[in-house]
Amino acid sequence: MRKSIILKTLIASGNVSLAVLDTTAAVGEGVRRHGLSPVAAAAFGRTLTAGAYLCSWLKEEESSLSVTVAGGGAGGKINVAGDGNLFMRGFVENGEVSLPPRADGKLDVGGFVGRCGTLTVIRDDGSGVPFVGTSELVTGEIAEDLSAYFLKSEQRPTAVALGVRVGAEGVLGAGGVFLQPLPGAGEEAVAFCEREIGRFASVSSLIEEKGAEGVLRMLTDGAYDAREIFFRCSCSKHKAESAVLSLGKKGAEQLLEELGEIDVHCHYCNTHYTFTREAVSRLFREGS
Repeated sequence: MRKSIILKTLIASGNVSLAVLDTTAAVGEGVRRHGLSPVAAAAFGRTLTAGAYLCSWLKEEESSLSVTVAGGGAGGKINVAGDGNLFMRGFVENGEVSLPPRADGKLDVGGFVGRCGTLTVIRDDGSGVPFVGTSELVTGEIAEDLSAYFLKSEQRPTAVALGVRVGAEGVLGAGGVFLQPLPGAGEEAVAFCEREIGRFASVSSLIEEKGAEGVLRMLTDGAYDAREIFFRCSCSKHKAESAVLSLGKKGAEQLLEELGEIDVHCHYCNTHYTFTREAVSRLFREGS
């Protein structure tokens, strides 16, 4: 079974960090769970790929990071989150929305996301004071918006290519390429990144055809580090039970009278934890 991975290495005489991600499996799982339309799948997949790249820099496994794209488009907000293990999850507010393709026949991700809003990154390294970075959207296509975020909030010029190819059977190829000059690298390194990123305009097709290693080999024959990426939510039945207990016995009983059962829904992975009257009674008996 195809795995989602990130490959990292240094190129351009050690002056540029290169990362290539194949997120086809992880994005496909998220699209399947949420039942996303093709354009929603493309927007979600690009955002999840961006989030996975950012999470790959987290120093501790328990560190966490989230990316929220709010552009005012028909799709509403997109939110993805992950941790130092590269366990990723996410959702699209209006994932069922479909839009006509653009004039060039491509999915209208910019129209779905919208262009009047922000991209926000929240990073928690466990220090108790999360870092929050925000930048204005440029195109709503995600890649250009992430480049703008890096330049404004991280002061790190970064060339980004992101893509998701969707077919009748689901996600065929998803991933990205990131070229980032190291601190102290000169203008030549910046120019190199700007020039080379143009080779990956159709990165989703390249990922589908070549895989992550094949795409990386377009720029280097050197060694690289590899890590696996997962679509894996942090929700659990235990957390759902804690949510029911937090209602208090009286509140839970009132909800049961109104609805007949209590449903705890995780937006990130679209999992429903359903509690019948008997299950709720047992929870409070055991809790006491």
